[in-house]
Amino acid sequence: MATAVLTAWDYVALVTYFAIVLSAGIYALFASNRGTVSGYFLAGRFLTWLPVGASIWASNIGSEHFVGLAGDAAVTGLSPAAFDINGLSQLPIMAYLFIPVYIASGVCTLPEFMMKRFGGHRIRIYLACMSIFLYIVSRISVDLYSGAIFIKESFGWNQYVAIAILLAFVAVFTVTGGLAAVMYTDTVQVFIIIIGGIILMILSYGEIGSFEQLRVKYFQAIPNDTLENPNSTCGYPPEDAFKMLRNPDPFTSSFPWPGFLIGQTMSSLTYFCAEQVMVQRTLSAKSLSHAQGGCIFAGFCKILPVFMTVIPGMIARVLYTNTVACASAEACLAACGNSRGCSNTAYPSLVLGLMPDGLRGVMLAVMLSAIVSSLTSLFNSISTLFTVDIWQFSRQRISDKNPSNRELMIVGRVTVMVMTAISVLWIPAIELLQGDNILTYFTRMQGRATPTIAAVYLLAVLWPRTNEKGAFWGLMIGALVGLIRLILDFVYPDPVCWEEDNRPKIIKLHYFYFNMILFSVVMVSVIVISLLTEPLPEYRVVRTTFFSRYSKARRPDDQVLEDDECTKLSEQSGKDVKMEVTKDKLAEEDEVSVREGAAVKTVGQRIVAWFCGYSEETAEAREMARQQALQNQKISTLKQDPRAKVVVYAGMVTLLGVVVFLYTFFSVDWL
Repeated sequence: MATAVLTAWDYVALVTYFAIVLSAGIYALFASNRGTVSGYFLAGRFLTWLPVGASIWASNIGSEHFVGLAGDAAVTGLSPAAFDINGLSQLPIMAYLFIPVYIASGVCTLPEFMMKRFGGHRIRIYLACMSIFLYIVSRISVDLYSGAIFIKESFGWNQYVAIAILLAFVAVFTVTGGLAAVMYTDTVQVFIIIIGGIILMILSYGEIGSFEQLRVKYFQAIPNDTLENPNSTCGYPPEDAFKMLRNPDPFTSSFPWPGFLIGQTMSSLTYFCAEQVMVQRTLSAKSLSHAQGGCIFAGFCKILPVFMTVIPGMIARVLYTNTVACASAEACLAACGNSRGCSNTAYPSLVLGLMPDGLRGVMLAVMLSAIVSSLTSLFNSISTLFTVDIWQFSRQRISDKNPSNRELMIVGRVTVMVMTAISVLWIPAIELLQGDNILTYFTRMQGRATPTIAAVYLLAVLWPRTNEKGAFWGLMIGALVGLIRLILDFVYPDPVCWEEDNRPKIIKLHYFYFNMILFSVVMVSVIVISLLTEPLPEYRVVRTTFFSRYSKARRPDDQVLEDDECTKLSEQSGKDVKMEVTKDKLAEEDEVSVREGAAVKTVGQRIVAWFCGYSEETAEAREMARQQALQNQKISTLKQDPRAKVVVYAGMVTLLGVVVFLYTFFSVDWL
């Protein structure tokens, strides 16, 4: 595969991209409070629906969408689009069912929510560690690897040099600016992704003519190595390529519709409703309405990949048949250096073949946007999980006191750098395990854990009788079953077309159905164990379930203002009002911060302190902290403007209608 030669206009496009994104990041450094846990990890909780929704979508649309989704579409047809539509269906559920509970509970992370819901610490620590592990092996590494594939295939750059540059760029925002910088830059990058993706979509549609012509030409896109070997069945497009949901057979169908609608939905529910990366964005919103509005905006954006990535991937098979659809180990090795297939080159091939000078730089900027937006979100969430759920808890248990704010800020930033190094070390493993398409690797790694998490979170939010023992042992049973299946997946990898399939029959069971089985096993386990063991204290369900989200009852672990004091503060927002409940704590923090600030004397030290978000306390900073406490209290009441509530609920219903339409339109026989 030839590589592109960047022209002066391509470099202009790249420089413009870096300038725009850096400007957004620098603005966030000055506009946000980065010196507190809430300011650094939740952007101060003052963001509106646009950056919230843009960051949700940008965190979801990584480089694996452009490389993996388009590549899978080139081989199998329309079915990969179902993943995005399925995710679209979860965003209204996220907005209506889960987000109000998380906000009402007043937490910063999802493991913290589970501790507040069940008590104890083992569930919290387990979920934090499991989330970090999954982010590294199935998301960060995949984003880096797929982005490196695009850059390597399109421009001939060394894979690890490209990764190093990407990581350095990502670290600037994540380490220094926290979630606010991530979300401001995500908002800018969403529009870059959409504009660049639509440009390539239009050019690719222009090459093929129409959707009807694609239907004809796609089935004619048979590689030469298949045509030259009449005994080979490899290289032929599937007969049901233009159906999204297909034959329900659990052993032979490439995309069985019952398994997908139930089994994959459980994975998608975890991804959007019970995963720190997505939920953290909504927790940064200034109100419940803005959090829900962000989910709706992200839902409408998720319609785009069907037309912007999947269909262009099918067009790539038509235009570059012998490379993208190679049907023998020898042909694939010669075409792209991977003997198991070259479908990952589908999208880069379109960029090389269709983009004129100048616009190649735009598409590189699009890929950089997809990579950077996804990675910054992941790194920030990992930093949040480790700092809040692991480090802070460990320090409290060991020294019996809370770590200082400055310590938490330093730990959060160091965590990003350490996890970055670990992610790079995992990339060679992906090269060995991903086969011919990274989408298969990604769904396999996620699917062995996410049904378990979905079952536990659903019961935690919807069934008050769920207790800590039931939830914990349900997680352990699910982890054991999922790990066994994952090991078998790697011992018996999916064969490519020209290899004989000698896998045991149980391994041939489609992973959609395995997701259903795993979800059911965990669900039953949690219910049975909960019923056989003692119930939790009644206060544990106060504002931690869907049915108690508006409860005004007090919990022993509450750290909130009295109702009359909160009302007074609401009326005098912006004034220097002393908060009776927190003034002693603030005074103590002032004393500590003054001692810490006294050590920062030189100009260089002051610059470093500002860059990292911690500096000497001032009256203005203390007032900001007080206003932050007020804002957190106001958000947790879940008060909504009636008109805003009507708008977001109408958006939820509309999105669910779009899901039904797209599933029906792309799955019935008229296509």
